[in-house]
Amino acid sequence: MKLTVKAPLLPIILFTFLLSLLALTTEAEATSSKAMKVLPEAQRELRASWIATVQNIDWPSKPGLPIDAQKKEFTLLLDQQKNIGMNAIVMQIKPVADAFYPSKYGLWSQYLTGVQGQHPGYDPLAFMVKEAHKRNMEFHAWFNPYRVTMPLGKKAEKSDVYSLPSNHPARQHPDWVVPYGQQLYFNPGLPSVQKFVTAGIMEVVKHYDIDAVHLDDYFYPYKIEGVAFPDEDTYAKYGKKQFSTIGDWRRNNVNELVKNIHTSIHSVKKHVKFGISPFGVWRNKAKDPTGSDTAAGVTNYDDLYADTRTWINNGYLDYITPQLYWNIGLPVADYSKLVDWWSKEVKNKKVHLYIGQADYKINTVSNGVNNWFDPNELPNQILLNRTYKEIKGSMHFSATNVRDNPLGIADRLQHDLYRAPAIIPSMSWLSMKAPQPPTLRHVLAKSKHVFLHISNNKNTNDTVSYAVYRYKHTEKNKRTKGVLLATLRNKKTLQTFYDYSVKKGTTYTYAVTAINRNHHESTPSPGVTVTVN
Repeated sequence: MKLTVKAPLLPIILFTFLLSLLALTTEAEATSSKAMKVLPEAQRELRASWIATVQNIDWPSKPGLPIDAQKKEFTLLLDQQKNIGMNAIVMQIKPVADAFYPSKYGLWSQYLTGVQGQHPGYDPLAFMVKEAHKRNMEFHAWFNPYRVTMPLGKKAEKSDVYSLPSNHPARQHPDWVVPYGQQLYFNPGLPSVQKFVTAGIMEVVKHYDIDAVHLDDYFYPYKIEGVAFPDEDTYAKYGKKQFSTIGDWRRNNVNELVKNIHTSIHSVKKHVKFGISPFGVWRNKAKDPTGSDTAAGVTNYDDLYADTRTWINNGYLDYITPQLYWNIGLPVADYSKLVDWWSKEVKNKKVHLYIGQADYKINTVSNGVNNWFDPNELPNQILLNRTYKEIKGSMHFSATNVRDNPLGIADRLQHDLYRAPAIIPSMSWLSMKAPQPPTLRHVLAKSKHVFLHISNNKNTNDTVSYAVYRYKHTEKNKRTKGVLLATLRNKKTLQTFYDYSVKKGTTYTYAVTAINRNHHESTPSPGVTVTVN
């Protein structure tokens, strides 16, 4: 009986609710401005932390943890980095010819389970990408191309390859492997190795929703004094006819790998970026007058055979992040001189420059001096970076070093340097049209917050996130300079945002923009003005 009485009322109740919602929306829009043609310029800055998995440096804390414990550790680490102000992570997913995902080109990583090749029971990479994007953080997939093992505790021998699992790629192709020091490496001079490395990276690009591919400084291994890298036979077979020196041939091997990775990525997914974080010195001025005013014992060009200048000048990568792990004023490698040198190196080039920051050195003695006991050293470095328009942000090594807050660095980032949110800089050469502006569907002022509903326009699927802007009104009803309040991941449904930083009795105007995968930003929505009573 009750059902038959109330059923006819349902359409009336629903209609009444929709009318009330429309009234609220209309009330907000009645005080809307016209389309806001100019928004305040939001800070554009990459703020990333490296998350190292090799030897369980950052995650997981140790091998063999249950799945739930691994996931809990990772999400907590992400939340911490997000709260500190990071908008991206650089996640090591292939540390030593292994993988944090099911792969045709490497076994499951021992740093997950304690046993190389043992399935961890889930796909960590899929989980990690999803969690990063949920927090609107970019996910840069970090690969180590040539390293087969970490130090073995003894001088490495060619026969050590047979101690690896039988289905290990190095075991299946022992002719690809060279021992050097206490480690095994894939030989960078072999065309088959270059194809293998590229194919392994493309496996991830094709199957996972990553934002970038990232390589660090490990190309040819760091030299051991008095020990030659054993590739003379490879040089004789593949390089001697074309290259007069083995060094030129080695540099060309790395150049070809970098070029081919870049071309392969953009042939499949144009929005996926490719970046490298090399050692911080290309060449010393004493050896090359166009090099930096440094006296570093290692250089990219002469020791690691990583010719960063060629990559930059030829457009082989989308960003470069030199590891400037020295303090300001250090005689052999002055941070301030190096940021200046690198800024000039990339000027007017189609490449973004980020700086690798040495958070791990804070509160330690380095290079025989105690400059890293100064709590202002790294903050001063970031402030110096911001004086160069060519420098687009920083990457911090590493996530747990930042989280542990040595000399209060996490506090300084969260409450000072990274206090205001930032949008990751866009890359004009990755041509993607800006999305259509979104719509503020509903804006309602309460006593302690303002509630916003944002929706994407129809027929557009390229919006990845939204930026929320707010203007404050003076007593004379003039709008003050606006601020970026937050960026939000597009959930493909009506997006909700609460602004709890409002003050009672104040009038505000809100506007939103849409942002695509390469951080191209739409024009703003019409502004909506409300008063907090």
